[in-house]
Amino acid sequence: MRLRRKENPTAAATRRPRRGPRAVLAALLLAALPAASAPALAAGIPSLSFAPHSAAARLDPGAVGAIRNATSTNWSGYAAHSTKYTSVTATWREPSASCGSATTYASFWTGLDGYNSSSVEQTGTLVECVGGTPRQLSWYEMYPANPVYFSNSLVAGDTVTATVTATSSGAFTLILKDSTRGWSHTIHKTNSSLARSSAEVIAEAPSSSTGVLPLANFGTVSFSGSQINGGTLGASSPTEINMVSGSTTKASCSGISGGTAFSCTWHHS
Repeated sequence: MRLRRKENPTAAATRRPRRGPRAVLAALLLAALPAASAPALAAGIPSLSFAPHSAAARLDPGAVGAIRNATSTNWSGYAAHSTKYTSVTATWREPSASCGSATTYASFWTGLDGYNSSSVEQTGTLVECVGGTPRQLSWYEMYPANPVYFSNSLVAGDTVTATVTATSSGAFTLILKDSTRGWSHTIHKTNSSLARSSAEVIAEAPSSSTGVLPLANFGTVSFSGSQINGGTLGASSPTEINMVSGSTTKASCSGISGGTAFSCTWHHS
């Protein structure tokens, strides 16, 4: 499955392709994949992507303290977007999902760009419900290039850290680490044309060519150690984003505790 790119809240009229991992890997294919990263091939599954966020309604700057608020049809979390950004990192415990008969998805990641730009440089995880069973995948993406999936084992409860850094010359380093299983991947990419105009820690409903897909019931995901440009997330004056579709709140996030920790909770698919 290919996850569509997230659309930024400030460009409600501009829908960007969403990116992210293709979700379903056949069991035999998973077993055959090498330890290094490899694209995931899915048969008979909608193409998904992780994308810039899509604005539902903009609520700036009516907020508590320095925190601004926005809603999005596919993002929940926090985004800073007032300067050039060189780094973002966060840690979370990989959630599972309560799966019914419907096919649903949820992704968790950190990245640069995507709030008010058409690119996203990101790495994270995906939980999908297919056939009533949850499964986890890990990935990175430099949109508009296709997402790349890692073949390493990832299960609910693992502690995952995602870090994206960039230099002024456009050298990007994307690191995804599962400290529970003891694996990590470090990806180096270069693109001097990217804006680096935002930095995010996000829980997302992936999308396909038909639009935002049903959000998997991931319960609550708790992010910790969230830092942007080497300082705390809270110090970056971020915008709090809650996922809303029409009058339905799909996921909402807590305030930031200790400058670096917050949680997002599923409410509706």
